[in-house]
Amino acid sequence: MSGFDFPAPRVPDPAAAPRLRWGIAGPGWIGERFAESLARHGSQRVTAVGSRSLPRAEAFAGPRGLRAHGSYGGLAADPEVDVVYVATPHAAHLEVALEAIEAGKHVLVEKPIGINAAQAEQLADAATARGVFAAEALWTAFLPSCDVARQLVRGGRLGELTAVVGDYGEYLPPSHRAHESALAGGPLLDLGIYLLALATDILGEPDRVLGLGSPLANGVNGQLSALLGFPGGAQATLTTTMRGFTPALLTVVGTEAALTFDGPFNSPGGLTVRTADGATHRWEGPRGSHVEGLHFQAAAVARAIADGRLEADERPLASSILALRVADELRRQAGIVYPGE
Repeated sequence: MSGFDFPAPRVPDPAAAPRLRWGIAGPGWIGERFAESLARHGSQRVTAVGSRSLPRAEAFAGPRGLRAHGSYGGLAADPEVDVVYVATPHAAHLEVALEAIEAGKHVLVEKPIGINAAQAEQLADAATARGVFAAEALWTAFLPSCDVARQLVRGGRLGELTAVVGDYGEYLPPSHRAHESALAGGPLLDLGIYLLALATDILGEPDRVLGLGSPLANGVNGQLSALLGFPGGAQATLTTTMRGFTPALLTVVGTEAALTFDGPFNSPGGLTVRTADGATHRWEGPRGSHVEGLHFQAAAVARAIADGRLEADERPLASSILALRVADELRRQAGIVYPGE
């Protein structure tokens, strides 16, 4: 077996990051896991939560010893909050983030940063004009495994890149908000955005986009596949569905080696590299779920703000905008329209 040396992850210890006071906008499923991750790991501290429903905010805040606000504006005005984590449903991301930015708060916006590229650009422009930090909470980009993969890809260890192949499917029941057209439903913004984010981060901007979608009986898109072509001939083949579970693997193919993220590829885990001689090599990263992984992005935000940076090196705003621009074209071809468009 030939040798293959993996680089060490360059992710600093989250416990060493400067402590910020976080406010959570949206006391839902992901907000709960973000709060738990910060409580268990690292140095960050959640101080408040906001919701359009004061009883919901109080139910979230009480067991955690947080201040509760019955509006997102109240959370944004809280002097004990340095940065707002926007964890609302997708269609509300822009409105809630803009309110926080206007109040002078830094923002970390749960993926996707907007429901389309225009919203992402509007948010980025507002943050720049106000002089506050803004980033998309695509937690995968901040994980140690992703940093190892990034070093291998950008360091040329895989050779000339030829393809990215990925899938991400889960069964989302009819009660899930992804079945609501008014909430920008479908698998694209919940699941498929991870595929587009990594594919465009690795291969850049495609010059050809082909999309095929399948609607459910209620008209909401249930499955979407994409074939992306890139200058130089590389391709990405991606599929996402909310009608059932898939292996959730992502492979980056090069002329010298292929790199595969353990499934689910967007979570903490290990990496497998298969070199051109057929040998298999492993990098073992600790596996985990959101609670074990969300704190890495919070620590990265804290370090960036302490350094005076207005974006995250791990997920620049231009990268978030690019992924949504590709998503917009896929939706156009598949006839998927979100509210307000």
